[in-house]
Order: sequence, then structure tokens, then C-alpha cells
Amino acid sequence: MLRISRLTDYATVILAALAEAPERTQTAASLAERTHIAAPTVSKLLKQLHHAGLVSSTRGLRGGYQLARSAVQISAASILDALEGPLALTDCAAGQGNCDIEQTCRVGRAWQKVNLAIRRSLYEVTLAQLAGLDAAQVRMPSLEREMKTLTTRTVNSR
Repeated sequence: MLRISRLTDYATVILAALAEAPERTQTAASLAERTHIAAPTVSKLLKQLHHAGLVSSTRGLRGGYQLARSAVQISAASILDALEGPLALTDCAAGQGNCDIEQTCRVGRAWQKVNLAIRRSLYEVTLAQLAGLDAAQVRMPSLEREMKTLTTRTVNSR
């Protein structure tokens, strides 16, 4: 199963909290209190997000963190890249030379196509949408229909 880590999920929650008040500088402690994520975890994630260029930090008495750019300019892909590295479903999807059998493999190209489709989708979803701040809902009618059909089949087969 494809699944993001708990830390990536927490980082998204922290970024969403920053996005709610983009003009305000927020401390790690205030973000921890607001998000109910442990303070050491918030500090660790803020350092990673700062290193990735997603948040900026200010030192001093009125110091803290803010988004480095607007929430509509931060994609889900950039959040995942910052915390988990680039998405690669298979070794060959990470690039040439990463798989021992790529010369004889017949399925690699198909997995690369799937990887690219997922990556494109992640670029289309913004932090503003993840935070519920964008009026444009993240909707994918065909995917929603397919998931509903899959869920119905699973329930009926039990």
C-alpha cells in the first residue's frame, strides 16, 4: 500500500496551520499547542521544512516561522519531496541505473507511467487545498466513482 509517513502527515498539519495566518510569525511552541503535535516533533519538522525552502524562520524575540511562499504555490509533491524524497514506486521509476534487471524487464515502463501520473496529481494539489483554504475543492469525479465501485465490490465479496 502506498502511504505517507506519520511525520509527513504531521508536517502537512503544521504547514496548514501556518497557511491559516500567513502574515503572522508563529513559534514552534505555539504550533505544537495549536496542532496537538509534540513540541520536539514540531521543531524537528520545521527544521526539515526550512531546509527544503517551504518555511522561513526569523530569530529573536519576535522570531518564529512563516510559509516561504503562498499556500497556493506549495504543492503536495513539494511537501512529500521535502519529507520523504522524490516519489518512486519502483527502483526503475527513480531513474535509469537504479534497477538490476532494467535491461530485461518488461514492466518497468508501465510503472514509470503510473509513477508519473501520481506525481502530476500531487503537483496539482496545493497546500491551500489541503488546508481547506481554497474555494476550489479537490474533486476527481472519475476516481471517486472508481473508488466507490471498488469499495462496493469489496464489501459484497465478504
